[in-house]
Amino acid sequence: MKRGFVAFVLLVLATATPALFAQEAPVTGSATLGLFNRYIFRGYELGAENGVIQPSLAVTTRGFTLSFWGNIDVEEEATPSFEPDRPGHGSFNEADISLSYTRTVGRFEATAGWIYYGTRYATETQEVWLGVSYDTIGKPTLTVYRDVGSYPGTYINLSLSHSLAFGKSVSLDLGASAGYFAGSDDCWRTYDPNEGAYTGERYHDFHDGMLKAGLTIALAEGWSIQPMVQYFFPLSSTARRVSDGNSINPDGRLADTVVYGTTIVMSF
Repeated sequence: MKRGFVAFVLLVLATATPALFAQEAPVTGSATLGLFNRYIFRGYELGAENGVIQPSLAVTTRGFTLSFWGNIDVEEEATPSFEPDRPGHGSFNEADISLSYTRTVGRFEATAGWIYYGTRYATETQEVWLGVSYDTIGKPTLTVYRDVGSYPGTYINLSLSHSLAFGKSVSLDLGASAGYFAGSDDCWRTYDPNEGAYTGERYHDFHDGMLKAGLTIALAEGWSIQPMVQYFFPLSSTARRVSDGNSINPDGRLADTVVYGTTIVMSF
């Protein structure tokens, strides 16, 4: 078992268990099943347009949330950012576990967390993050993620989201985000054409942008369906991987990409 996963389990036992088993602690949660045309993570295409299935489960009590998220690629195919573990075949190639704590003070909400990325197509890694949001139109949220495992670097994301209700059972959900990434390890060095190798400065630049539109449609009690479409795009020529090779994103170029699909949600 990986040391990072052991550390994660110990953290769960030390911080979440007392709250989870307190008799008077209310428990809420959700189970979801996402069906999408591809898998995009921070602008990186980690699944070609063959279809992915993404189950998740989250449980919350007293501000703590323990969650699981997975990715099943229906037919793995290589992309500029993705090396399949089973090319041409289906694969359950990612299983992530996270623990977070959220605290609300007035109109501000702060969340701190730790996530373990159990990836088969890349070295497993971990991140810690801290996010702050403000309860107003668009609910602006600034989140800072720090990889403390295999790919040291810092990712900063600013996001906006807003829902418009149409009757009692349908809402229009809109969202947008912008990210900045700064690598702090040699794995993030850019390509130096004079050296013919990745010996340039570490990749750091405005990274990915995203626009989203979707619907939440209430079904039976506790059940809903959320069709949506997302548009991802690079925010800099460095992220896009410029053609002359002088400055590139070493983990694969970002491109204009559309993700569409549906999420089935059961809340409890």
